[in-house]
Amino acid sequence: MNRLVSPSILSADFGNLHKEIDMLNNSCADWIHLDIMDGVFVPNISFGLPVVKSISRLAAKPLDVHLMIVDPEKYADRFCKAGASILTVQYEACVHLHGMIQQIKSLGMKAGVSLNPHTPVSSVENIINDIDILLIMSVNPGFGGQMFIPKSLDKIRQAKELTVQAGSSALIEVDGGIYLENAGEIYSAGADVLVSGNAVFSAPNPKSYIEKLKHI
Repeated sequence: MNRLVSPSILSADFGNLHKEIDMLNNSCADWIHLDIMDGVFVPNISFGLPVVKSISRLAAKPLDVHLMIVDPEKYADRFCKAGASILTVQYEACVHLHGMIQQIKSLGMKAGVSLNPHTPVSSVENIINDIDILLIMSVNPGFGGQMFIPKSLDKIRQAKELTVQAGSSALIEVDGGIYLENAGEIYSAGADVLVSGNAVFSAPNPKSYIEKLKHI
């Protein structure tokens, strides 16, 4: 199985962002995960388009952008122009989810849909063949450093079963509370992509940590 790692830049040292991106460029990370928070959909504000543009200029890896914002349809084209390769929206924030997915794909990006911990996998049955990424939030979105919600393992298994039954090629991405101690179990449950922020950037050797996450 091809295991992917998408380190979350939210936990990086923004005072040394160039250095942090260089480290990721020279690591075996597959993508760079960018959490966009608006203080409305989630109780936190992270960063916006100018920072995404700056990271895009520095990054040698695809930008995996996760919009935790209201009205994401207003911003898809701007995040595309800012350098996003993958654009993931929250299921709970989209009134017209199928249209949102079509919009993302029409701009040439891969389309992802994220489910909050309380949202069942069955919610995406009708669009599982239209998306490239199904992101399972294994913490409540908004802040880094939270503990993995154990029930998420069942949800990952359900997501994998759904993709197999539907013949979908969607990758299952998991975000929240991921460390070396639980990464193997998460992969075994059916995850294809692990998002890890705090664990990676607080490690004594982040590049080594990323490599271990990929090959655990």
